[in-house]
Amino acid sequence: MTDIPEDHPRYQSLLTRHRIEEGVESGITSKQGLIAEGRGEAFDYLLGEETIPSAEAAARAAAARLLLADHPVVSVNGNVAALVPGETVELAEAVGADLEVNLFNRTPERMEAIADHLREHGAEDVKGLEADARIPGLDHERAKVDAEGIHAADAVVVPLEDGDRAEALAEMGKTEVVIDLNPLSRSAQTAAIPIVDNILRAVPNITEHARELEDASREELEAIVAEFDREAALEEAERAIRRGDLD
Repeated sequence: MTDIPEDHPRYQSLLTRHRIEEGVESGITSKQGLIAEGRGEAFDYLLGEETIPSAEAAARAAAARLLLADHPVVSVNGNVAALVPGETVELAEAVGADLEVNLFNRTPERMEAIADHLREHGAEDVKGLEADARIPGLDHERAKVDAEGIHAADAVVVPLEDGDRAEALAEMGKTEVVIDLNPLSRSAQTAAIPIVDNILRAVPNITEHARELEDASREELEAIVAEFDREAALEEAERAIRRGDLD
């Protein structure tokens, strides 16, 4: 990878692009992931490339909800694996969640490559390879899940999620934490806790809050979740993007 000086004004953005490129070359990320990254980057520009207050509140609510869950699962696709593999493993450890690989462009080779990549970053058990259950209402490859993973989960973190699967998971009664830079996407609109933020910031934020809240009582965690206003959070994010200043 070309060396990028840290004082370059587009350092983080260029680093992200290189991670996606490397993911494609290593078989982790699909070529469509490059397009998805560019779309998200445009929204992040308009957000000022910072975590706005509503996204911070959402990350805290997400941490509380995952700590309350009986069976939380973090879903991982190619872009997530390329961008935040270690951070995703840390999040799963902080909230006691399973990790499950789930792909639209699914092949055995990509599934194994992503699972191996997560193991290289500290994961011990990675689900998704068995695919012995299906999400009702979906006809594509993302319907394939593990019976003891996403299918049995009560709370699912679905970063960079396809809208139709987000809707299908909601129909199954899952509590969804969605990370999406577009507040108008079906995924964000479907989520119980939508986090409108860059995944590079959002995943570590949830983990940090989870560690801060690990000794909190159930009543305290429930209060944090109850106080979070998803509609207000989405509205604040949309306002921030509409008045976005590229200067």
